[in-house]
Amino acid sequence: MLDIKQIRENPQLVKERLNSRNGKYDIEPILQLDRQQRELEVTRSQLQARSNEIGKIVGQKIKSGVAPQDPEIKALRDEGNSIKVKLSELEPQEKNFKAEIEQLLLALPNLPSDSTPLGKGEEENIEVRRWGEEYIPQNSHILPHWEIAEKLGILNVERAVKVAQSRFVTLIGAGAALERALIQFMLTLQTQAGYVEISPPFLVNTNSLTATGQLPKFAEESFKCADDDLWLIPTAEVPVTNLYRGEILAAEDLPIYHCAYTPCFRREAGSYGRDMRGLIRLHQFNKVELVKFVNPNTSFDELEKLTENAAAVLQALQLPYRVINLCTGDLGFSATKTYDLEVWLPSSGKYREISSCSNCIDFQARRADIRFKEAGKKGTQFVHTLNGSGLAVGRTIAAILENYQQPDGTVRIPEALQPYLGRELL
Repeated sequence: MLDIKQIRENPQLVKERLNSRNGKYDIEPILQLDRQQRELEVTRSQLQARSNEIGKIVGQKIKSGVAPQDPEIKALRDEGNSIKVKLSELEPQEKNFKAEIEQLLLALPNLPSDSTPLGKGEEENIEVRRWGEEYIPQNSHILPHWEIAEKLGILNVERAVKVAQSRFVTLIGAGAALERALIQFMLTLQTQAGYVEISPPFLVNTNSLTATGQLPKFAEESFKCADDDLWLIPTAEVPVTNLYRGEILAAEDLPIYHCAYTPCFRREAGSYGRDMRGLIRLHQFNKVELVKFVNPNTSFDELEKLTENAAAVLQALQLPYRVINLCTGDLGFSATKTYDLEVWLPSSGKYREISSCSNCIDFQARRADIRFKEAGKKGTQFVHTLNGSGLAVGRTIAAILENYQQPDGTVRIPEALQPYLGRELL
């Protein structure tokens, strides 16, 4: 959530930053409601002060010997009663103004950072660096990952569709074992890097999704339980971030690093016709997520570190990738700056997203009311939150099946993963 004070004091800057995103955002209704609310607050404060003053005057007069039935006392009490009636009318009005402002603020995305490139869409994203080009396979007859997986008998789509619907898959035998091995490998790598592992709930309430920015704007992207205030999580970012919702953390406890494996559930609304085959775009997929809670002074440095932590998985698996700095038009709702990691998929001759690493600064912390306090100092500050995939497991399987595909139709297991899987070939 944006700071209403920032909108009030720098409306032109806020407008420019919002307009650099891919969408139309109008802050004028917020500014108008804010002016009305503050005018009402001034009136209410003046009336409350007068009410307090009347009470004090009446008390002093009675103490000095003036009879309670004295006309002057009666006039003061009548004025006080009239003020109380006005206050009882103003307080709900002020509450309604605040609620309307909050609803409008919840619909606004985060402001892009100064280091986020301007652009309307993904074609204007900026490539930062590449890694592992020497590992790009030279075999020109590489099958798409879903074809080699079906030939190996480790992937079945038809039975998954029978059980659920399209955009679900079933991994079988060595395919299921490969997924499990990758999850263990990723968690081990990140806990060694200093992340504390979390096993969170896979269902969350509306407040949790609102706190991280999925609601109210993206309700159609999520699966909701019909009879409960519970939603299937779109990413572990949601439950892990909300572990600290409404809390004041000690400054000395920052930074907090967490990693978590969870299944993720997304409707992928509006994406039908794209990546209909394989493991790239599913309604259910597994992911290891990285989440940070940090001091505002260090959050952009922490983004660089988090991106390197995610990239370490690809490096250990010797999978070629590149790092992309997303432009303003391609930025996620809650992010101020995002690096995408894109892994090389030989069958399509393209790099495809496998991780998104974002700094949300205080945007989620305001929605979730997560603060920290420095010892010996008054007041609190909002923490900065960061998150990133470390990595999307299904897409990692796709990258392995293609980049490690052998001419004889087998797939070699990356050396670093072999101890986890207990085999060298699929």
